This record gives sequence, structure tokens and C-alpha cells, in this order.
Amino acid sequence: MSRSGYSDDCGGWDLICWRGAVNSAIKGKRGQAFLVELRDALDAMPEKRLVADTLEADGQFCTLGVLGSKRGIDMSTIDAHCRESVSHAFGIAEAMAAEIVYENDEHPGSYELQVDGRYKLIHETPELRWQRMRKWVESNIQQVAP
Repeated sequence: MSRSGYSDDCGGWDLICWRGAVNSAIKGKRGQAFLVELRDALDAMPEKRLVADTLEADGQFCTLGVLGSKRGIDMSTIDAHCRESVSHAFGIAEAMAAEIVYENDEHPGSYELQVDGRYKLIHETPELRWQRMRKWVESNIQQVAP
């Protein structure tokens, strides 16, 4: 099982309900405020790189870890593989914590079309992960009408 807690065993109504919880968490007032703060923390990083499978490793961070560092959270006390622990530490819904962790950790890379017509997997670097996650965060921030 992944750090997000997601598995292939979920289906039917359980999956529909879970996706609804994720959607509500992201679009809600608390989720939107969190995403804006997260975007600003990502933008403030001196080195635009993100790691996977942990909140922090050797001074580098996953997407959530970036905000944890900015907030001064002691992430060594958080079980990075427990979405309840992560969501509590960051003040967000479990569904939102799991979704951000999934997006950060589970993307293997992208495919590039080769001259011979075949596709080649280009593994994601920490820099590409930062770019992808920054774009994901921005795409989930709802524009408020004036």
C-alpha cells in the first residue's frame, strides 16, 4: 500500500464516496486556504525540488513537507504513512492529505514519443515533480469572483 493509503481494493460506492470527500475537502474554505498557503510555500523554495515517500529527507521535502517546514512543524513526530496523523498535523481533511500525498508520490514520469514511433518513459526528477505539483496545486485553487 502507498503512503496515501490508496489501494486497488476500493470500488463502487466506496470509491464514489471517497472521491466526493476529496472534492469537498479541496473545494471547501479550509482546503482552498491551505492550497493558497501551499502554493506560496512552493514558490518560496530556494531549490524547486520535491522528494517522494516521506515528508522530509536530508533537508528536502515532499509537497506537504514544504509547508510543514515553512510552518515550523517538527515532521519527525509525524507518521508520514498515516493519513490521519498527516491530516491532523496539517489541519486538513484526511481525504485531502491522502490526495496530495498520492499526487506527490505515485506519478512515475511521462512518456515521450521517439523518432521510431515508440514511447519512452521519462522518469520524473525531483525538479519535474516540483513543476507538476505546483501546477496541480494551482489547478485546484478556485478563483473567487470579485
